[in-house]
Amino acid sequence: MRAENVTGPIAFHGESPVWWPAWGGLRFVDAHAADLLTLTAGDVERLHTHEDSASFVRPREGGGYVLGTLRGLALSDTADAAPTHHATLLSSNRQQMNDGGITPDGELLVGSMSNDGSPSGFLFKVSPDLSFTRVLDRVACSNGVGFTASGSSGYYVDTLTSQIDAFDYAGSHIENRRLFAKVDPDDGLPDGLTVDRDGNVWVAIWGASEVRAYSPAGEHVASIELPVRQVSACTFGDDDLGTLYITTSRQGLTATEDREAGSLFRVRTGTFGVPATAFAG
Repeated sequence: MRAENVTGPIAFHGESPVWWPAWGGLRFVDAHAADLLTLTAGDVERLHTHEDSASFVRPREGGGYVLGTLRGLALSDTADAAPTHHATLLSSNRQQMNDGGITPDGELLVGSMSNDGSPSGFLFKVSPDLSFTRVLDRVACSNGVGFTASGSSGYYVDTLTSQIDAFDYAGSHIENRRLFAKVDPDDGLPDGLTVDRDGNVWVAIWGASEVRAYSPAGEHVASIELPVRQVSACTFGDDDLGTLYITTSRQGLTATEDREAGSLFRVRTGTFGVPATAFAG
């Protein structure tokens, strides 16, 4: 399968797509610009958040959104306004926040990455009152978080380990973390992910010009080809959740390299996604 270009180059570092009908559909971040990009009918609306960065965006139950910033979180009460509430999760300038996702019970799992590639980052669980605990230590580059339709298990990527891990989720606890699939570092690095309703895991492979699908047994069963190398994240969208939307990045590229990099892509996969969960905070 090959993905089609939806927008042309529109983001320097596109990341963290999510489909939320109350926003009008798909939203993702242009991370270094700290902008939110919302795909409308044939166009993209850009909202500048006035933050230092925007590593991910997810909806809130009461409306608005939660945003990853350089050292923590920012929250807006409405979908189309800059954030007004903030929470700090990191105290060291050797780390920065990265990707995040929402648990089946409405908490937030969000991780950090070290600036030197060392395993000095964390994965945090953030409660609706914005209190937080460290779930994992020794993380190098925290990335994709996703859950199965039942909510009883999930998947997690620490990119620099070159692997996708599975875990059990019960009573708000992550248990039994284990290897799900390994990516050959010569092929690329696993980045953002999403899970379809049949339990297949779709993972953006940074540096490989593809999104890979893995069966619930961890077998590589399909690939989506893209004309750019730096594929960052993916999610299912449209009214039937049957279209896989894929973000890409121009980070570190020259003006003549991968001219379509930074575009949003899409493809009909024949499978269907799981509706997004909103943060209860």
